[in-house]
Amino acid sequence: MFSKLFGSRKQPEQEPETYKDFAVYPAAQKDSDGFRLAARVEKQVGGDLKVHHLIRADILNTQEAANAAAVVKAKQLIDQMGDRLFEM
Repeated sequence: MFSKLFGSRKQPEQEPETYKDFAVYPAAQKDSDGFRLAARVEKQVGGDLKVHHLIRADILNTQEAANAAAVVKAKQLIDQMGDRLFEM
């Protein structure tokens, strides 16, 4: 009931895109000017699930555009950092 009154409904989670054994979950965040580019990157390393939350200052007009850009940025980060991504 309160979520309807205050508009705090959680967005359904996007399906992950797999890239080089990493799972990239796009998770655009609503912002006053549009949607902020964000994603969650996960990978099983040595039996443990490692997670990195990617949030950028970039604001796009639509949630779909922000999610698509988040996947591109996550792939770039994976290419540059690999497993070191989880040391940050």
